[in-house]
Amino acid sequence: MDPLQLLRSLPLTLVLIVISVIVAMASSFGENVEMLYPFFISKYLEAGLPEIMEGEVWRLITPIFIHFGPIHIIFNSLWMYNLGSVIEPRQGSPRLGLLVGVMGILSNLGQFLWDGPGFGGLSGVVYGLLAYIWVQGKLNPRFGLILHPQIVYMMMIWFVLCWSGLIGNIANMAHTIGLLSGLLLGWIFSPNKKINLSDFTH
Repeated sequence: MDPLQLLRSLPLTLVLIVISVIVAMASSFGENVEMLYPFFISKYLEAGLPEIMEGEVWRLITPIFIHFGPIHIIFNSLWMYNLGSVIEPRQGSPRLGLLVGVMGILSNLGQFLWDGPGFGGLSGVVYGLLAYIWVQGKLNPRFGLILHPQIVYMMMIWFVLCWSGLIGNIANMAHTIGLLSGLLLGWIFSPNKKINLSDFTH
């Protein structure tokens, strides 16, 4: 696929990745915290969300563009590209934008309430998109894709490892809320609301 065709097919996916890469590089992969202040959900640990209450509503979503280290941005960018390239050509940029917006805001709020404002990354959105694709593949025949079980297993193993504390300081609640919101949105946007458990066991 040539670059122009790729841009036409995945405009939002590419924009999200480009913004994340620019922010990562401009902040020296998270080391320049002062540069990142406009992107954090808040500057304050125990003051609620005063900036958002005063009108800085972009802070609800902008933590998804913060990444700490090259591995963090590479990993999330690759997953964003892979998952976005499944959803955006099939269901359109507006649907993907809605999904990213809802998953990003919910996962950011969940992580803030769990552990304060010092977090960032696309991982909550990535887990949400993964769950969304999985449910759509099971309940929506028009979606036209069944997610390979090995991908689901690999991501869930990583999910558990992150919660174990062996990986380091990870925004685990963002992963969890993203995953749960993806499952819910996958069901909401499915024409078939009847859940047959046998569909999810193979």
